[in-house]
Amino acid sequence: MRIKAFVARTPLHLTIFVFAAIWLIPTLGLLITSFREPSSIAGSGWWTVFPKLFSGGQFSLQNYTGVVLQEGLGRSFLNSLFISVPATAISTIIASFAAFGFAWMRFTGRNLLFMLVIGLMVIPLQMTFIPILPIYSKLKLAGTFPGIWLAHTAYGLPLTTFLVHNFMAGLPKDLFDSASIDGASAFMTFWRIVIPISVPALASVFIFQFLWIWNDLLVALVYLSAKPNVAPVTVTIANLVTNRGQDWELLTAAAFVSMALPLVVFFSLQRYFVRGILAGSVKG
Repeated sequence: MRIKAFVARTPLHLTIFVFAAIWLIPTLGLLITSFREPSSIAGSGWWTVFPKLFSGGQFSLQNYTGVVLQEGLGRSFLNSLFISVPATAISTIIASFAAFGFAWMRFTGRNLLFMLVIGLMVIPLQMTFIPILPIYSKLKLAGTFPGIWLAHTAYGLPLTTFLVHNFMAGLPKDLFDSASIDGASAFMTFWRIVIPISVPALASVFIFQFLWIWNDLLVALVYLSAKPNVAPVTVTIANLVTNRGQDWELLTAAAFVSMALPLVVFFSLQRYFVRGILAGSVKG
Protein backbone atom coordinates (compact mmCIF):
# COMPACT_ATOMS: atom_id res chain seq x y z
CA MET A 1 0.00 0.00 0.00
CA ARG A 2 2.81 2.40 0.82
CA ILE A 3 4.54 1.74 -2.52
CA LYS A 4 1.26 2.28 -4.35
CA ALA A 5 0.64 5.52 -2.50
CA PHE A 6 4.19 6.69 -3.24
CA VAL A 7 3.81 5.96 -6.95
CA ALA A 8 0.45 7.74 -7.01
CA ARG A 9 1.98 10.86 -5.45
CA THR A 10 5.08 10.88 -7.66
CA PRO A 11 3.61 13.20 -10.34
CA LEU A 12 2.59 15.68 -7.64
CA HIS A 13 6.03 15.58 -6.05
CA LEU A 14 7.73 16.04 -9.42
CA THR A 15 5.49 19.02 -10.20
CA ILE A 16 6.29 20.63 -6.86
CA PHE A 17 10.00 19.99 -7.38
CA VAL A 18 9.93 21.56 -10.86
CA PHE A 19 8.13 24.69 -9.66
CA ALA A 20 10.47 24.99 -6.66
CA ALA A 21 13.47 24.72 -8.97
CA ILE A 22 12.08 27.40 -11.25
CA TRP A 23 11.62 29.72 -8.28
CA LEU A 24 15.12 28.99 -6.96
CA ILE A 25 17.03 29.46 -10.24
CA PRO A 26 17.00 33.31 -10.11
CA THR A 27 18.08 33.25 -6.46
CA LEU A 28 20.88 30.81 -7.26
CA GLY A 29 22.02 32.99 -10.16
CA LEU A 30 21.96 36.06 -7.92
CA LEU A 31 24.00 34.29 -5.24
CA ILE A 32 26.65 33.00 -7.67
CA THR A 33 26.94 36.34 -9.47
CA SER A 34 27.37 38.19 -6.19
CA PHE A 35 30.56 36.20 -5.50
CA ARG A 36 32.09 36.51 -8.98
CA GLU A 37 34.66 39.09 -10.01
CA PRO A 38 33.51 41.94 -12.29
CA SER A 39 35.69 40.74 -15.18
CA SER A 40 34.23 37.22 -14.96
CA ILE A 41 30.68 38.57 -14.85
CA ALA A 42 31.25 40.62 -18.00
CA GLY A 43 32.80 37.73 -19.85
CA SER A 44 30.42 34.83 -19.15
CA GLY A 45 27.12 33.87 -17.56
CA TRP A 46 26.78 32.65 -14.00
CA TRP A 47 25.91 29.11 -15.13
CA THR A 48 29.38 28.70 -16.65
CA VAL A 49 30.97 28.38 -13.20
CA PHE A 50 29.75 24.80 -12.67
CA PRO A 51 32.20 23.04 -15.05
CA LYS A 52 35.08 24.91 -13.39
CA LEU A 53 33.65 24.89 -9.87
CA PHE A 54 36.67 23.21 -8.24
CA SER A 55 39.37 24.78 -10.36
CA GLY A 56 39.80 27.76 -8.01
CA GLY A 57 39.81 31.49 -8.63
CA GLN A 58 36.12 31.59 -9.50
CA PHE A 59 34.75 33.40 -6.46
CA SER A 60 35.66 36.48 -4.47
CA LEU A 61 34.27 38.63 -1.64
CA GLN A 62 35.17 41.82 -3.53
CA ASN A 63 31.55 42.71 -4.31
CA TYR A 64 30.42 42.28 -0.70
CA THR A 65 33.29 44.25 0.80
CA GLY A 66 32.75 47.02 -1.73
CA VAL A 67 29.02 47.34 -1.20
CA VAL A 68 29.09 46.92 2.59
CA LEU A 69 32.12 49.02 3.46
CA GLN A 70 32.42 51.52 0.61
CA GLU A 71 28.79 52.05 -0.41
CA GLY A 72 27.41 52.19 3.14
CA LEU A 73 25.19 49.10 2.97
CA GLY A 74 26.50 47.87 6.31
CA ARG A 75 25.18 50.97 8.07
CA SER A 76 21.93 50.73 6.13
CA PHE A 77 21.53 47.08 7.17
CA LEU A 78 21.73 48.09 10.82
CA ASN A 79 19.29 50.93 10.15
CA SER A 80 16.80 48.52 8.58
CA LEU A 81 17.17 46.22 11.56
CA PHE A 82 16.63 49.10 13.97
CA ILE A 83 13.55 50.17 12.01
CA SER A 84 11.95 46.78 11.35
CA VAL A 85 12.24 45.04 14.72
CA PRO A 86 10.75 47.78 16.97
CA ALA A 87 8.07 48.75 14.44
CA THR A 88 7.04 45.11 13.99
CA ALA A 89 7.02 44.44 17.73
CA ILE A 90 4.96 47.56 18.49
CA SER A 91 2.44 46.74 15.78
CA THR A 92 2.09 43.11 16.87
CA ILE A 93 1.64 44.01 20.55
CA ILE A 94 -1.00 46.68 19.87
CA ALA A 95 -2.78 44.43 17.37
CA SER A 96 -2.98 41.60 19.92
CA PHE A 97 -4.59 43.88 22.51
CA ALA A 98 -7.01 45.34 19.94
CA ALA A 99 -7.92 41.93 18.51
CA PHE A 100 -8.68 40.55 21.97
CA GLY A 101 -10.87 43.53 22.76
CA PHE A 102 -12.81 43.29 19.51
CA ALA A 103 -13.20 39.51 19.78
CA TRP A 104 -14.15 38.98 23.43
CA MET A 105 -14.90 42.25 25.20
CA ARG A 106 -18.38 43.78 25.06
CA PHE A 107 -18.68 47.55 24.69
CA THR A 108 -20.89 50.00 22.83
CA GLY A 109 -20.00 50.46 19.18
CA ARG A 110 -17.61 47.52 19.09
CA ASN A 111 -18.68 46.22 15.68
CA LEU A 112 -18.76 49.71 14.14
CA LEU A 113 -15.30 50.53 15.47
CA PHE A 114 -13.94 47.21 14.22
CA MET A 115 -15.38 47.88 10.76
CA LEU A 116 -13.77 51.32 10.73
CA VAL A 117 -10.38 49.87 11.66
CA ILE A 118 -10.60 47.20 8.98
CA GLY A 119 -11.84 49.78 6.47
CA LEU A 120 -8.55 51.65 6.85
CA MET A 121 -6.88 48.88 4.83
CA VAL A 122 -8.42 50.21 1.62
CA ILE A 123 -7.02 53.74 2.03
CA PRO A 124 -3.96 54.22 -0.21
CA LEU A 125 -0.78 55.19 1.64
CA GLN A 126 -0.17 58.06 -0.76
CA MET A 127 -3.30 59.85 0.46
CA THR A 128 -1.95 60.04 4.00
CA PHE A 129 1.40 61.64 3.23
CA ILE A 130 0.17 65.20 2.62
CA PRO A 131 -1.81 65.63 5.89
CA ILE A 132 0.68 63.72 8.08
CA LEU A 133 3.97 65.21 6.89
CA PRO A 134 3.21 68.75 8.21
CA ILE A 135 2.39 67.19 11.59
CA TYR A 136 5.66 65.27 11.53
CA SER A 137 7.55 68.46 10.67
CA LYS A 138 6.01 70.38 13.57
CA LEU A 139 6.70 67.55 16.02
CA LYS A 140 10.22 67.08 14.56
CA LEU A 141 9.56 63.41 13.90
CA ALA A 142 10.56 63.51 10.23
CA GLY A 143 13.91 61.81 9.61
CA THR A 144 13.91 60.03 12.99
CA PHE A 145 13.54 56.41 14.01
CA PRO A 146 10.56 57.03 16.36
CA GLY A 147 8.79 58.75 13.48
CA ILE A 148 9.21 55.81 11.11
CA TRP A 149 8.20 53.40 13.91
CA LEU A 150 4.92 55.28 14.37
CA ALA A 151 4.30 55.41 10.61
CA HIS A 152 4.85 51.69 10.06
CA THR A 153 2.80 50.82 13.14
CA ALA A 154 -0.14 52.94 11.99
CA TYR A 155 -0.03 51.60 8.43
CA GLY A 156 0.24 47.98 9.56
CA LEU A 157 -2.30 47.94 12.40
CA PRO A 158 -5.48 47.41 10.33
CA LEU A 159 -4.15 44.25 8.68
CA THR A 160 -2.41 42.87 11.77
CA THR A 161 -5.50 43.50 13.91
CA PHE A 162 -7.68 41.76 11.35
CA LEU A 163 -5.40 38.70 11.15
CA VAL A 164 -5.03 38.27 14.92
CA HIS A 165 -8.75 38.91 15.46
CA ASN A 166 -9.66 36.06 13.08
CA PHE A 167 -7.62 33.68 15.22
CA MET A 168 -8.75 34.92 18.63
CA ALA A 169 -12.41 34.98 17.62
CA GLY A 170 -12.19 31.25 16.93
CA LEU A 171 -10.98 30.32 20.42
CA PRO A 172 -13.42 28.19 22.48
CA LYS A 173 -15.71 30.26 24.69
CA ASP A 174 -15.28 27.69 27.47
CA LEU A 175 -11.74 28.97 28.06
CA PHE A 176 -13.03 32.42 28.97
CA ASP A 177 -15.94 31.06 31.03
CA SER A 178 -13.54 28.92 33.06
CA ALA A 179 -11.17 31.83 33.58
CA SER A 180 -14.04 34.07 34.67
CA ILE A 181 -15.27 31.45 37.17
CA ASP A 182 -11.75 31.22 38.60
CA GLY A 183 -11.76 34.99 39.14
CA ALA A 184 -9.29 35.93 36.42
CA SER A 185 -9.42 39.50 35.20
CA ALA A 186 -9.64 40.38 31.51
CA PHE A 187 -5.93 41.24 31.41
CA MET A 188 -4.94 38.02 33.19
CA THR A 189 -7.08 35.99 30.78
CA PHE A 190 -5.44 37.76 27.88
CA TRP A 191 -1.89 37.37 29.17
CA ARG A 192 -2.02 33.90 30.72
CA ILE A 193 -4.41 32.12 28.33
CA VAL A 194 -4.92 33.93 25.03
CA ILE A 195 -1.31 34.96 24.31
CA PRO A 196 0.23 31.46 24.77
CA ILE A 197 -2.46 29.93 22.56
CA SER A 198 -2.07 32.68 19.94
CA VAL A 199 1.69 32.27 19.44
CA PRO A 200 1.30 30.75 15.92
CA ALA A 201 -0.98 33.59 14.79
CA LEU A 202 1.26 36.24 16.33
CA ALA A 203 4.31 34.68 14.67
CA SER A 204 2.55 34.78 11.30
CA VAL A 205 1.63 38.42 11.80
CA PHE A 206 5.19 39.19 12.89
CA ILE A 207 6.55 37.64 9.68
CA PHE A 208 4.09 39.53 7.46
CA GLN A 209 4.77 42.85 9.13
CA PHE A 210 8.53 42.36 9.34
CA LEU A 211 8.85 41.48 5.65
CA TRP A 212 6.67 44.42 4.64
CA ILE A 213 8.68 46.90 6.71
CA TRP A 214 12.05 45.44 5.68
CA ASN A 215 11.18 45.66 1.97
CA ASP A 216 9.49 49.06 2.18
CA LEU A 217 10.90 51.90 0.10
CA LEU A 218 8.10 54.45 -0.24
CA VAL A 219 7.42 55.09 3.46
CA ALA A 220 11.14 55.23 4.21
CA LEU A 221 11.77 57.77 1.46
CA VAL A 222 8.89 59.99 2.58
CA TYR A 223 9.41 59.97 6.34
CA LEU A 224 13.20 59.60 6.49
CA SER A 225 14.00 61.84 3.49
CA ALA A 226 16.79 59.46 2.38
CA LYS A 227 19.16 60.71 5.09
CA PRO A 228 22.30 58.51 5.02
CA ASN A 229 22.48 58.15 8.81
CA VAL A 230 18.97 56.65 9.01
CA ALA A 231 18.46 55.27 5.46
CA PRO A 232 17.41 51.59 5.34
CA VAL A 233 18.71 48.97 2.92
CA THR A 234 15.99 49.62 0.33
CA VAL A 235 16.89 53.30 0.05
CA THR A 236 20.61 52.56 -0.27
CA ILE A 237 19.99 49.97 -3.00
CA ALA A 238 17.74 52.41 -4.86
CA ASN A 239 20.57 54.96 -4.75
CA LEU A 240 22.99 52.30 -6.03
CA VAL A 241 20.71 51.63 -8.99
CA THR A 242 20.72 55.35 -9.79
CA ASN A 243 24.36 56.16 -9.11
CA ARG A 244 26.14 52.88 -9.84
CA GLY A 245 23.82 51.19 -12.32
CA GLN A 246 26.74 50.28 -14.55
CA ASP A 247 28.42 48.37 -11.69
CA TRP A 248 25.64 45.83 -11.42
CA GLU A 249 27.87 43.27 -9.73
CA LEU A 250 27.51 45.49 -6.65
CA LEU A 251 23.75 45.37 -7.04
CA THR A 252 23.74 41.57 -6.91
CA ALA A 253 25.68 41.57 -3.65
CA ALA A 254 23.47 44.32 -2.22
CA ALA A 255 20.30 42.47 -3.21
CA PHE A 256 21.46 39.26 -1.55
CA VAL A 257 22.45 41.12 1.62
CA SER A 258 18.97 42.66 1.76
CA MET A 259 17.19 39.32 1.31
CA ALA A 260 19.39 37.26 3.66
CA LEU A 261 17.77 38.34 6.94
CA PRO A 262 14.14 37.98 5.75
CA LEU A 263 14.98 34.45 4.62
CA VAL A 264 16.42 33.65 8.05
CA VAL A 265 13.35 35.09 9.79
CA PHE A 266 10.93 33.21 7.55
CA PHE A 267 12.62 29.81 7.79
CA SER A 268 13.18 30.09 11.54
CA LEU A 269 9.48 30.85 12.11
CA GLN A 270 8.13 28.73 9.27
CA ARG A 271 6.35 26.17 11.44
CA TYR A 272 4.57 28.93 13.36
CA PHE A 273 3.76 30.65 10.08
CA VAL A 274 2.01 27.58 8.63
CA ARG A 275 0.13 26.88 11.87
CA GLY A 276 -0.95 30.51 12.12
CA ILE A 277 -2.23 30.60 8.55
CA LEU A 278 -4.33 27.43 9.09
CA ALA A 279 -5.43 28.26 12.64
CA GLY A 280 -8.03 30.86 11.71
CA SER A 281 -9.60 28.78 8.94
CA VAL A 282 -11.80 26.73 11.26
CA LYS A 283 -13.61 27.44 14.47
CA GLY A 284 -11.97 26.03 17.57
